[in-house]
Amino acid sequence: MENLLHPPEDDIQRFILFVSGMSVKSGLAIENLRKICDTYLAGKFELEIIDISRDREQAAAYQIVGIPTLIRTNPNPPRIILGDLSDTEKVLRLLNIGQ
Repeated sequence: MENLLHPPEDDIQRFILFVSGMSVKSGLAIENLRKICDTYLAGKFELEIIDISRDREQAAAYQIVGIPTLIRTNPNPPRIILGDLSDTEKVLRLLNIGQ
């Protein structure tokens, strides 16, 4: 029997959002992604936010070239989106989130 409080691992969408300090675009990206996740993935997502001004090693490891950058690591295939994520329809389409 499936536990509704803890969805199966495959159902969890995992995101890493790379930002730089509290720039306007970084703040917008955080706000927009949280709205999208709360609306379309409630209880079925994990979000890690990495500030590259404090953690340059992670930025290098993921080969980040622009900020803000969103990486979806689960499910496969990984997806990468650059920008403030303000175009909700485009973000949903690129991440293949049920519409």
